[in-house]
Amino acid sequence: MIPVVTPDEMRAIDAAAPEPTELLIQRAGAAVARCALARMGGSYGRRVVVVSGKGNNGADGRAAAARLRRRGVRVQVVGAADAPRRLPDCDLVIDAAYGTGFRGSYMAPDPGTAGVLAVDIPSGVDGCTGQADAGAVAADVTVTFAALKPGLLFSERVGEVVVSDIGLDTSGARIYSVEPADVLARLPRRPQNAHKYHSAVAVVAGSPGMSGAAALASAAAMRAGAGYCRLVAPAGVQVDRAGHEVVAVELPAREWTPAALAACDRMAAVAVGPGLGRSESTRACVRRFVAAAPVPLVVDADGLFALGTGAAAAGVLAGRRHPTLLTPHDGEFTRLAGHPPGADRIGAVRELAAELRATVLLKGPVTVVADPDGQVLVSPAGTPALATAGTGDVLTGVVTAFLAAGLSPLEAGGLGAAAHGAAALAGPPVGLLAGDLLALLPRFLSGPAPAPVILGISSHRRGARTSPE
Repeated sequence: MIPVVTPDEMRAIDAAAPEPTELLIQRAGAAVARCALARMGGSYGRRVVVVSGKGNNGADGRAAAARLRRRGVRVQVVGAADAPRRLPDCDLVIDAAYGTGFRGSYMAPDPGTAGVLAVDIPSGVDGCTGQADAGAVAADVTVTFAALKPGLLFSERVGEVVVSDIGLDTSGARIYSVEPADVLARLPRRPQNAHKYHSAVAVVAGSPGMSGAAALASAAAMRAGAGYCRLVAPAGVQVDRAGHEVVAVELPAREWTPAALAACDRMAAVAVGPGLGRSESTRACVRRFVAAAPVPLVVDADGLFALGTGAAAAGVLAGRRHPTLLTPHDGEFTRLAGHPPGADRIGAVRELAAELRATVLLKGPVTVVADPDGQVLVSPAGTPALATAGTGDVLTGVVTAFLAAGLSPLEAGGLGAAAHGAAALAGPPVGLLAGDLLALLPRFLSGPAPAPVILGISSHRRGARTSPE
């Protein structure tokens, strides 16, 4: 996992460093210079323009310029405040104008046909939220130091992100970015003496005409490692599409809470919500079930709707004695919190998790998972192919299986989202169906860890991503 720190946390880390600032600047400049040479394919005949500000970001750029000159690169340094509207022709522009602490608008000079390497963060991009005006720098690659910054995760202007180790201590980070390899390294494996109930799950889901959500969530739980899945569905729900391996349990059409609670027997984790419907009687049953379920619980879709807003949701969850993971998309988050997540998605998820005393997974271009104590995992894995019906139900099954395997709700959410995205990336970019993930998931989970792309300590690619529906 890659640490993620806010700009304020990064300033504190810098201030606590035992090395002098000048040494850290030289290390940062060396990292930028190495990346620049790699992007240009060497130094011979190469020309670089460095746009340099007055702060440490500019100092990093000037240190890189000095190193590149020593390697024979023709370097021109221009001040950020008086840079021409169009920069001189060159092979690479190094953007060292403004760093993660910048606030306001920035109109970047035109780099022409040159590639752009940003130092720490593209100038004009907010270090916390990734928000930027139209004039901000759009980089091909960004070299950041010691840890990712939240703005790098949420902006499409950063290109490839390279995290370079310059000797700073980030061990106190409370946010981490989950890579696909982390899933294979951290997901518990079944012991040799395991039986089907070792990681059994139940899925309380479905309603007449909405059996697909129940089937997808149930099958996904088994494909993600659950040894047994009990699909607990109200009367009249056709569950044939769930597959022969899923055991169907029929609930009464009304007041099904006692029967659903009885179906939790021997289950290691339970999901509730996909396709259940939103009638008042169903909502009342869901609320009673959530409050009393004697196992770790994942609440999604119609289950989240049943919880209500703010104090009502908190009241239902207050009586729980077992871990709870809520998995809203933006609309469901807005209903739960009483307001949309806004630009600071990490801050918003942390706030809701603390308010509800539950772990919250907010789906989005970058999935954010926060527990009530403020620990956060983010998963940038994904593809626009996931913007199709049913992929959210598959994610529900995956995180429920991971919870049953013994992971905490925070880990189940973060690793589950990463596995879900990695499986999708192995499928077709166009025409991927939610059901296709059922075959792709075990292939990813059974395979060797994917080889990381490493420069510095790790690298992190950003591209257009869309969350599960």
